[in-house]
Amino acid sequence: MEGYITKRHTVPVKRYCRTMDLKNEQALIAEYIHRHSEGEAWPEILAGIREVGILEMEIYIFGNRLFMIVETPLDFEWDTAMTRLASLPRQQEWEDFMSIFQQCSEGDTADQKWQMMERMFYLYK
Repeated sequence: MEGYITKRHTVPVKRYCRTMDLKNEQALIAEYIHRHSEGEAWPEILAGIREVGILEMEIYIFGNRLFMIVETPLDFEWDTAMTRLASLPRQQEWEDFMSIFQQCSEGDTADQKWQMMERMFYLYK
């Protein structure tokens, strides 16, 4: 494994880490991965993520467990941004479509699906 190169931002950033489980069915997991591949994610969803102030978002997978890293400017307010994101065009349609793959309820917003993780260790303290 070579690791992943991270993007350098022109401003200081903070990071949010969130997790969610997919339904543990290989065909659904494969389709979920495909729906998030380059050219498959809906353009409106990618634009909305940027519009609310998110600088970078990465999702990693292990089995059916997802781990998402979100990088934002220091003045980013999570709750305000997620409320705005939920109101953008096609966002709820995307969330409902993705819910067939996820262990969640149809109608849940992205913020309801993804659970915030707490950092418990930091090497550079």
